[in-house]
Amino acid sequence: MKSMNVMGDYTTQQSLETFSFLPPLTQEEVYRQIDYMLSQGLTPAIEHEDPSRTMSSYWTMWKLPMFGERELSNVVAELEACHRAHPGHHVRLIGYDNYTQSQGVCFVVYRGNGW
Repeated sequence: MKSMNVMGDYTTQQSLETFSFLPPLTQEEVYRQIDYMLSQGLTPAIEHEDPSRTMSSYWTMWKLPMFGERELSNVVAELEACHRAHPGHHVRLIGYDNYTQSQGVCFVVYRGNGW
């Protein structure tokens, strides 16, 4: 007897982070996310990786985390510098929570080639 609860054939798109399931963020939306992260007192850090290695456990960190940074323009300047230095790589922004010693925010700002 065949089950009445058939899911059908489906595939799940490989994703980089939660926002991957949404339409790409506009520049203004990215700025608002960064501004929110800074207003919450999170420490920004930037990572990048070649698209062929995105599912590896570790991405390469761009410089050191930006401890104490509260200016949106400084974070955006570093994101752009990383993207210019590695134009084919994914570039993501992480907001570290000093209290819980964990990531509070993590999203891809620039998607690399072939994604």
